[in-house]
Amino acid sequence: MLTDTTTLQEKPVAAEPPIKVKRQLLGSLISAGSFNDFVNHVFWLSDTKDSSYVCFANVHMLMEARQDKEFQNLLNNADIASPDGGPLSKLMKLLYGKHQDRVPGMDLMPRLLQEAEKRGKSVFFYGSTDPVLEAVVARTKADLPNLRIAGYYSPPFRKLTHIEDEAITNMINDSGADLVFVALGCPKQERWMAEHKGKVKACMLGVGQAYMTYAGLEKRLPKWARDLSLEWTYRLWQEPGRLWKRYLLTNSKFMYEVTKLMLFGRNKRAELSQ
Repeated sequence: MLTDTTTLQEKPVAAEPPIKVKRQLLGSLISAGSFNDFVNHVFWLSDTKDSSYVCFANVHMLMEARQDKEFQNLLNNADIASPDGGPLSKLMKLLYGKHQDRVPGMDLMPRLLQEAEKRGKSVFFYGSTDPVLEAVVARTKADLPNLRIAGYYSPPFRKLTHIEDEAITNMINDSGADLVFVALGCPKQERWMAEHKGKVKACMLGVGQAYMTYAGLEKRLPKWARDLSLEWTYRLWQEPGRLWKRYLLTNSKFMYEVTKLMLFGRNKRAELSQ
């Protein structure tokens, strides 16, 4: 059984952060805690840090980080790296001997919106397309009429100029948003958040496809299928041309790395996870 290796950097604040531990998985640092810990930690970040970002790590992101050290550093420097994918939460339990809740962006986003309404926090939706954003805002207003929506914006699907980027950053900051949900796709949204830490004065969350499911534009598999980590098969069926390489090749590489961890024994597992 491995031991916890990394703790989050703490600021001298009145309240202790709900999540204090990250654990190594194939060289990436993934935050450990219950689902409620993640909810509370997002608001702890909002209350205590001027700027922060949250990644939702799945197999694709973990393997992307395995191959790209710059991206791995970006992931490891996230204020929270949630075990979004079922294989990650299961692997954490297998390696560290402690139960780990799966914390997907598709589940955390609705809960955070509910809590934001209760706590008087404001939210901003960034990314995706105008029709999707309009659907997200319509659902939010219908379900959470007292939630403050600071704004929403769909950026152009190209590299932004410095002037455009600065204008967007100023727009988000001027809105007074506490939480900024970012849907640009992996790894673009993670790179955007890392580049804007210290610039965007809010807690940024890279939620990806969560907009689609929250707005009811895409269905999710039943919970029993999600518990068996079968969501990737459903998404592959929906978009085979775009996702076959990501899922089939990436999942194969992930299984190869996990098999090495299991075969080389306890000491070698610690070495390979670094």
